[in-house]
Amino acid sequence: MNVSVLVWVVTCAVILGLFVFDFYAHVRVPHEPTFRESAIWSSVYIGLAVVFGLVVWWLWGGEFAGEYFAGYVTEKALSVDNLFVFTVIMGTFAVPRAFQQKLLLIGIVLALVMRAGFIAVGAAAISTFSWVFYLFGIFLVLTAVKLAKEAGHEKEVEEKRDSRIITLVRRLVPTTDDYDGDRFLTKVDGKRVVTPMLLALIAIGFTDVLFALDSIPAIYGLTEQPYIVFTANAFALMGLRQLYFLIGGLLDRLVYLSYGLSLILAFIGVKLVLHALHENTLPFVNGGQHVAVPVISTGMSIGVIGVVLLVTTVASLARTRGQAKLT
Repeated sequence: MNVSVLVWVVTCAVILGLFVFDFYAHVRVPHEPTFRESAIWSSVYIGLAVVFGLVVWWLWGGEFAGEYFAGYVTEKALSVDNLFVFTVIMGTFAVPRAFQQKLLLIGIVLALVMRAGFIAVGAAAISTFSWVFYLFGIFLVLTAVKLAKEAGHEKEVEEKRDSRIITLVRRLVPTTDDYDGDRFLTKVDGKRVVTPMLLALIAIGFTDVLFALDSIPAIYGLTEQPYIVFTANAFALMGLRQLYFLIGGLLDRLVYLSYGLSLILAFIGVKLVLHALHENTLPFVNGGQHVAVPVISTGMSIGVIGVVLLVTTVASLARTRGQAKLT
């Protein structure tokens, strides 16, 4: 896949422009978005992601478009898992609903910047050391096991993690428990102090780093093209703010989503290990020769990811049907 510097620059400029538009059109004036507003703009960003995939198909062919769509769906599913954590953070710091949009948008931009760094490092490592796929694969399998064990206890895990981070921050800088609008810093008795808004943003930023460690190896299991990895991540993160408000009440009902995501990560991990074996150059594995193993196609990956997400979503909604009636 040949992507010129000009295409990279234009793509980054368009993505940056979309985030700037989102800020000035929806976030600059604090308010709680309505269901209608969230639904419309979620649809718009999903539509843009699909249109971009068709552009990839037109310019570079169906194979790369398939890799993009597989990566986009995977990253979007992992992003929904982010929303669980964002909900916990918002609740922990009692962030007013009207101010949550600002936190989410800044957090999403930070997430994309950090993922861009991980993408660059990953691309450099893959181009230099083919055995990196072994590490990515094993890491994803271990992450899948960890995610499955924590399923149902995400809130407790995140609260403990946030508590440690914020305790450290409070030791280093003066803070206040009171909000001053949507400001990150304010003055108390003439001294500049950190508000809960900034503490919540720090918690979101640290969480973004942890999620990037999972998501970047996962998408590199679906494509080796840095351009596709970056754009799939960018479009998956776009609209995440609107999705937070759109399905906020539905998140508690997706009780099996973590199990589904753990299966997807494990599947991609196995795919990475198989790919590493197929491209093997390690002298202590089969004498440094390629190993004849099955190769999982992009089409099969899309199928497995789609089926797992569909089954876990339907099963979750069926399991919590009574909860929906009570609410």
